[in-house]
Amino acid sequence: MAIPMDYDNLRSDESSERASSVEDYKVTCMEFIKDISGDYLEWVEYYKLASGEDKKRREEIVAVIERTNEWIAKVAQTIKGVDVVMNDGVQKMAESTAGKPFQIGVFVNQKASYTMTKPGIIDVNVKAAGREGRKVKLGFHHKDQRFRIESTGKVFFDETNLPQEEFDLIDIHLKLHAEECKQRDVVSFTVIVSEMQNGQEIDRRGASTIIHIV
Repeated sequence: MAIPMDYDNLRSDESSERASSVEDYKVTCMEFIKDISGDYLEWVEYYKLASGEDKKRREEIVAVIERTNEWIAKVAQTIKGVDVVMNDGVQKMAESTAGKPFQIGVFVNQKASYTMTKPGIIDVNVKAAGREGRKVKLGFHHKDQRFRIESTGKVFFDETNLPQEEFDLIDIHLKLHAEECKQRDVVSFTVIVSEMQNGQEIDRRGASTIIHIV
């Protein structure tokens, strides 16, 4: 069975179109987050982890449920915004389920996972280190897609001159262009880091961040 690293079958717009109001849709999606968390908790059970790691992953999933539903209730302003927050939560649950075998962190304004900032060019600091002397490099979310990104406004990463080499320690700064975003927009993105050995990827993990534009 594969590790549920990514949740690529994100909610379609079909249910969004049927929503009678943003508030009704919020309730539906908050219930969805609670329901799908059971699937991820079952994966944790399946892994038969050591007690400390098992507890850590379960607590992270529960924290994602609470934080995601708080953002759905208080931050999202539109049906699209609810979708962005909900999908970010599902992504984070998948990451918590898979665990973090090597060090990886993604920071905006020195905060990880949930943050806020003004419209403009957003500095995204990616840090990572491999295990047992292995190297790390910036990976791909899916085939030729470097980053997963979903937003209520127009955003994109500057992908020119991205580092292609392997590092003992990654500490790089990416530029997320959000000049056209407006207050109350929400942006979710995932950065992938690959752990390398002898030039081959032996593991990979993603770290998802959601930003409230203020």
